[in-house]
Amino acid sequence: MLGKKVIIRTYSAGAHYGTLKSKDGATVVLENAIRIWYWDGAFTLSALAMEGTSRPENCKFSMPVNEIELDRIEIIPCTEKAIASIEGVKAHDPK
Repeated sequence: MLGKKVIIRTYSAGAHYGTLKSKDGATVVLENAIRIWYWDGAFTLSALAMEGTSRPENCKFSMPVNEIELDRIEIIPCTEKAIASIEGVKAHDPK
């Protein structure tokens, strides 16, 4: 899965989307990572990774960071449809 767009679910840091740069045991590094703080329009992270969101206006995704290291529970590869949908969500602005 290296080099692919994935969703990472972690023990304590929530869910993140990005390009899988490296994996060493439970530790992963994502590039161009977006924290998925809240999503709507997909029942689970698995559904989000397969179909994307049908309600992007309700989602709260962070601005991307260049790189992040996470301890993961699971790695979920994303489909092209989901990638387009997730990347189409505007970064949440709390103002």
